[in-house]
Amino acid sequence: MENQASEKTIFTEEGSVKISDEVVAIIAGLAAAEVKGVAGMSGGIVGGIAEFVGKKSPSKGVKVEVGEKEAAVDVYVIVEFGVRIPEVAHQIQQSIKKAIESMTGLSVVEVNVHIQGVSFPHEVKEAEPNKSSK
Repeated sequence: MENQASEKTIFTEEGSVKISDEVVAIIAGLAAAEVKGVAGMSGGIVGGIAEFVGKKSPSKGVKVEVGEKEAAVDVYVIVEFGVRIPEVAHQIQQSIKKAIESMTGLSVVEVNVHIQGVSFPHEVKEAEPNKSSK
């Protein structure tokens, strides 16, 4: 899931603007995490080790390939139990595409969503104290 350290350079009359692949991955990760039904991002072994040693990455679970004018994204997510996975995946694709295109000017050619797990709700009833009226 590691993104190579490269960047997209945009040349303007005033100079240049460089957008690193990591920035594109962060945008994609945040856009995916905002979708209703996404429980979290799946970082795999590398991401798990990074979190274990205290390094949390906002681009966890995202792999990007950025060209001169286009980007392709692979996102690895965990969904909430009970959601319609195809609908959530489609919303993730739309959210990522819109965010990257509006923030960077890159054309997103594909967003591949990999469902890596399902998050089950915690038993709320067990945690609630006994409510008895006296």
